[in-house]
Amino acid sequence: MALVDVTKSCLDSISQISEHIEGSVLYLDAGSTQSFQFMGAFPLLLNHGVRAVCSLENMCSLDTVVDWNANSDPGRKVVVITSRLLSDAHRYILRCLSTHQAVRCCTVFTSISEVAHSAYADSPLGTDAFHEYESLLVQDYEELVRKGKENSRQTEGSNLKDEIKLEDEGWSRLASSEEDLSRPEASSRARDFIEENPIADAEDAGKKLVVSVHHFPMILCPFSPRVFVLPSEGSVGEAYLSVEHEDALSPGLPPLSTGLPSDGDDIPPGATLTANFLYHLAAKMDLRTEIFSLGDLSKTVGKVMTDMSSLYDVGRRKRSAGLLLVDRTLDLLTPCCHGDSLVDCMFSSLPRREKATSFTHLKSSQTQLKHSPSNLERASLDVQIPLAKILREEDCNTDHFRLLENIEAFLCGLDSGNSASQVLDLINLKNKIHNEKPLQFENELFSGSFVSTENFRGTPYLEAILDRRTKDGTILVKKWLQEALRREKITVNVKSRPGFATKSELQPMVKALAKTQSSLLRNKGIIQLAAAALVALDESNSARWEAFISAEKTLNVVSAGETSQSLAAQIGDLINKSALVGLHGQKNGKLEASQGLLSFQDALLLMISGYILAGENFPTSGSEGPFSWQEEQLLKDSIVEAILENPSIAKLKFLHGLMDELETNLRKIKSEESKETSSDQIDIDDFDDDEWGKWGDEDVDNKDNSKEQVYGDMQLKLELRDRVDNLFKFLHKLSSLKIRNIPLKDGAFSAENNFSGDPYASRGLLYKLLTRILSKNDVPGLEYHSSTVGQLFKSGFRRFGLGQAKPSLADQNIILVFVIGGINGVEVREAQEALSESGRPDIELILGGTTLLTPDDMLDLLLGKSSYF
Repeated sequence: MALVDVTKSCLDSISQISEHIEGSVLYLDAGSTQSFQFMGAFPLLLNHGVRAVCSLENMCSLDTVVDWNANSDPGRKVVVITSRLLSDAHRYILRCLSTHQAVRCCTVFTSISEVAHSAYADSPLGTDAFHEYESLLVQDYEELVRKGKENSRQTEGSNLKDEIKLEDEGWSRLASSEEDLSRPEASSRARDFIEENPIADAEDAGKKLVVSVHHFPMILCPFSPRVFVLPSEGSVGEAYLSVEHEDALSPGLPPLSTGLPSDGDDIPPGATLTANFLYHLAAKMDLRTEIFSLGDLSKTVGKVMTDMSSLYDVGRRKRSAGLLLVDRTLDLLTPCCHGDSLVDCMFSSLPRREKATSFTHLKSSQTQLKHSPSNLERASLDVQIPLAKILREEDCNTDHFRLLENIEAFLCGLDSGNSASQVLDLINLKNKIHNEKPLQFENELFSGSFVSTENFRGTPYLEAILDRRTKDGTILVKKWLQEALRREKITVNVKSRPGFATKSELQPMVKALAKTQSSLLRNKGIIQLAAAALVALDESNSARWEAFISAEKTLNVVSAGETSQSLAAQIGDLINKSALVGLHGQKNGKLEASQGLLSFQDALLLMISGYILAGENFPTSGSEGPFSWQEEQLLKDSIVEAILENPSIAKLKFLHGLMDELETNLRKIKSEESKETSSDQIDIDDFDDDEWGKWGDEDVDNKDNSKEQVYGDMQLKLELRDRVDNLFKFLHKLSSLKIRNIPLKDGAFSAENNFSGDPYASRGLLYKLLTRILSKNDVPGLEYHSSTVGQLFKSGFRRFGLGQAKPSLADQNIILVFVIGGINGVEVREAQEALSESGRPDIELILGGTTLLTPDDMLDLLLGKSSYF
């Protein structure tokens, strides 16, 4: 029997809709683009006859001509694939139709099912969502056509595209004059087609436009055939997982598992959308799932999934699989730490692409749950690998800048029917780009991204390094580079040591492999991955990562002691050192921390880890927190002084509204220090005797001013101390995770910690959980969800003495683990290690999560703009 392959299932789903996408102009939104990029779907789309693939949010006028050729008419068929609710994507779909005047067929694929649309509080569509939206889209399109026709009668020479103004700002434009680029006269064939097929009136347009909406659930980002996360810019990934209340930490994390039953009306949208996604994912992969959950939100998701089951699901011949749902809040320490994972280090070091656009304006405050956030912004999974930075060296002969001339020739050829002045405008545009922003333009052209499954020479590179440590992963990248150089018959004079891979070894290989354009194209997969590894190995990134590892190791060792005093002192030392780094950087005119040293935000992240460790080891040290009052007061004073001395080092949410006052106070203190310094240099003999009589009055004024100043400074410090007190209340909540999370109360998952000096000896919850499950030991809090149909069968057979025992997750040959809230690369490796140590090679383990979490993402979720604090 074939192995379970998430990527293959996604590609098969695309093949199943081949008749819909053949001969179409395909529009993908940002979430779908991420998904198709990771699964390597773009060659498959072209094989199925897609004319062009365009961006839904950032469409432009050239999209209407990109698929024109001598043997076909302008695009009559538009297909949209979106990872969002139909109501969110509506205005962009409508803009597509208004731009493509010749369109007669519009097919929309959404990853959100009809059931999820009707259950989602913010969706205006009902149980028959797809048919409702088909009618709505045709109706709105008819209205646009009618308005366009009326305007065209009033204004001679105008067209539909020029007159329709949609309510959105920031659309991408490739030139300063979009009006010129959008003219139908850019192609004589297009002009003839539009003249031969005019839109007579709105009713005729409504008859000619055929709209159909379908469900396409397989929009996910597979890092390998058995590891996946959800797109960061899709409705499921951005939906909040908890409403704001006492047990909630962040909208992007599940609430604490206190065991209290949740009210059905207060189920967060993230739970509903995640349940629908997992249900249809299992159906597409022909799996019949036995659902187990650990955590309150996971139980809610499991209940929603079991309510969706039917007799049809039971009767079909499907492979049985175990689905394990786990709340992220049961283990916040693992994603906060900097583990030994090359993939984690690369995602933390590489810049991310900016979000395409915001959908928050479409949310209705009346339909949102009480205290719910308007949206949740997750870091994009689409990283920018700086190929240009590596290939721009003087000794590299790749002719990048010739691309500017090629682009100029292409644009001139595209507008060959225009006047010479317009061609001159294009040349001036090229010169402007070349002269004013050459590096930015080059970086846009030569910035790569991860592709997990596209077979470069038959090797899926990202899959191979996903579960490897940093050293092993870089050695494997070095091996792949050497193999590629041998295939290209390129010799590189590099001193190479077996068992090691350094930046000085990898960089010459990458440059040599990208020396010619043909070699660059043939080996772009390994070149992009090697460039990402070079960024991770760069001294500025690797030194910071190693500094984190050293600090986290120290916190682990100290927390194993008998008292909390040493741990509190260690955290205070980290805060003071980071404050000195920020102060030093400010004196030098630099906002960044020195190389290899940790910033104040880094110290706060380590403080989060320290408090979680203290809560596990010293749960009763203080009345409210793990430390005594004296120990915690010293920590508070350290943070207050650090912020007062350098406000710019901590632009976090809990200081919102105080930054201007803090910076003003700092400038005032510096000006007073400079005045005192200058006054000390003035000799007392320089004073005039006549001025002695005025000193009494000046003393009175100075006293009044000093009183006002002291009052203002005291008020600022009191406000700052209140903010810091609230910060520590939040840290107390984090330290109580072991006590308040019921599955962790008995200490079943904390007895395996080992502080022998190895920073990676302490394993995360996922490793411990899988180890207990595969060894068939009891797991506290693990709940089995039996479907309604299954309960009916069991209760019926039980009457005849044929009752069936509760199934065990370890008895399944396929186990799908999904962490609600996100996963990281270290957990992928630890899950594979748990499977290997179990001695069960027959088990197929699939690991998924809401998103890929880096330590910086965790800081944003807990203390940044995406937190409830």
